[in-house]
Amino acid sequence: MDRHRILFVCAGNICRSPLAEGIFRHLVAQAGRSSEFEIASAGTGGWHQGERPDRRSIAVAAGHGVDISSQRARRIETADFGRFDLILAMDQDNLKTLRKAAPADALGRLHLFNALALGGSKDIPDPYYGGREDFEAVYTMLLAGCGALLPKLGKVLRDS
Repeated sequence: MDRHRILFVCAGNICRSPLAEGIFRHLVAQAGRSSEFEIASAGTGGWHQGERPDRRSIAVAAGHGVDISSQRARRIETADFGRFDLILAMDQDNLKTLRKAAPADALGRLHLFNALALGGSKDIPDPYYGGREDFEAVYTMLLAGCGALLPKLGKVLRDS
């Protein structure tokens, strides 16, 4: 069986996309479906390459039983556009950046996270300049989106 390859993308790969990766990986494991997925995250910028997620992302995830502390930030690479079946941007700005960088044959794999997960056009806000409550709010949004995304993925990947 082929594995579904999912990449979550934000700007620096230290706040939103590591949380999305960790939450989705956790939900997939709880569903007993880990062997079906390859899950990763990346940033459109390389400012934090090699760094752990933001300490507040790590703390919020840990508070919900999700460990993201071993993740390391990386910048999206050209090869990612061919490697991943779905590339999910956390906001419109990062989606635009991805569309500019992607080869034409990969454009159908790029989606706004909330549009695909929940059918809305709302961005997942960047909590970097906020406090713990902003990270908690982002966690809640990502949990809702990832929870809705998991049962949809078979159909979404067949249609893309």
